[in-house]
Amino acid sequence: MSNTTSFPEQRTPHPDTQDTELLRTPPQNLEAEQAVLGALMSSTGAFERYLAEILETGITADEYYRPAHATIHRAICTVRETGEPVDPITVGAELTRRGELTKAGGASYLHTCVQAVPTVANGPRYAEIVRAKAYRRAAIESAQRILQYAYSEEGDEADVRGLVEQELTAIVAGTPGLATAPPSVGDLYLDYVAELEEVQNGRQTGTTYGLIDLDTITSGMHPGNVTVIAAQSGVGKSTLALNAAVAAAKTGATVMFSSLEMSSTELMHKIVAAECRIGLHHLTRQDGLTPDNWKEIERLGRELFRTLPLRVYRPDGAFLRDIESAARACARDGGLGVLVVDYVQLVETEQARNITREQAVAGVSRGLKNLSVALDCHVIALSQLNDDGLMRESRAIKNDASVVIRVERPDLNEPESPRAGEVDIVIEKNRFGPVATVTAAAQLHYSRFVDMAQL
Repeated sequence: MSNTTSFPEQRTPHPDTQDTELLRTPPQNLEAEQAVLGALMSSTGAFERYLAEILETGITADEYYRPAHATIHRAICTVRETGEPVDPITVGAELTRRGELTKAGGASYLHTCVQAVPTVANGPRYAEIVRAKAYRRAAIESAQRILQYAYSEEGDEADVRGLVEQELTAIVAGTPGLATAPPSVGDLYLDYVAELEEVQNGRQTGTTYGLIDLDTITSGMHPGNVTVIAAQSGVGKSTLALNAAVAAAKTGATVMFSSLEMSSTELMHKIVAAECRIGLHHLTRQDGLTPDNWKEIERLGRELFRTLPLRVYRPDGAFLRDIESAARACARDGGLGVLVVDYVQLVETEQARNITREQAVAGVSRGLKNLSVALDCHVIALSQLNDDGLMRESRAIKNDASVVIRVERPDLNEPESPRAGEVDIVIEKNRFGPVATVTAAAQLHYSRFVDMAQL
């Protein structure tokens, strides 16, 4: 018989299993379902980005266990498609228009869902919980159809095999987050040759760090990779990273600089000092600027800041999830080429209270690496060095990085050093070339590093 036989959708369970099945509640989490709906209806104003992030998980109305929740989800999607803000009022109006408000539990239940949300920013995680439960229910239903057909003794072994293949294929294909088959080397070949020609012809393949010698050795910044810049306090790791951010943005790459240490004003001071060659101390004291300085700053606003695709993010907290959400928002709003995080040891994770500091930093490092791949951007992660020159919690940070840079200033502890004004950019790990040391000029009064050849 053919394997395309039409199988019955439902059959009476075998007597030995019927009572057990009736007593067992299918996997579900009604609290998570309420939290998802509540988060979707709370994602307005400053929280609007979370609505898209929740829907990006792939959650659909059919994945809710409670029918009323599926009804609400469909109404939310309709309201969003119309361009209206999604909140209990607009969703209630849509349900009323459909004649489904009572079916959904009434207007008061919409507010109940909103009140059930612990944290709106965790909406994507709640959606993942709902999807995982839905997948388990689908797996159970597939297994029951196989079990019932096998007990029925209908058909022959080819029919049973056909049903098993059909059900397993459907359930595997429906796995949340299941990737498609990866490309073959034949599929990759043409793109590879095109990229190889770019390299051999001397055209830049990666986004610039802003230093020619550093770009030559590393071939610049590449999407899906992480560069770690490590240094002791006061050496200039933030300055180097900000220089790289501005240089990358000048090429047209959208850059997000997430600072947990410096304020937005401090970052702007550094950019202005570097671009206008105005001493930082003149920017931060009364009457420090001359009329010519003001002209330069005004010119900078017209010619650079007005179009520079550089975003400065100062999170309210220090959680990785906040940085991830802001980065995803940037990616949706025109793409994201480079993300800078200053610095890793200040970032916190949800589990920070229950794990060691080393485990917490490892979680942040892995999260940033995953984010670089998910958003196809390059991440620059700054890391603090101990007084003895060792990177704090270094193992995981180094493992996740493609390039590890240690910044050293020979004159830091020796003001009379013959190398005063120089900085060594020590490339300790480089997946794109050799390890080496690049020497640059440290013009920290202008908050910038420049190639020695430019002096």
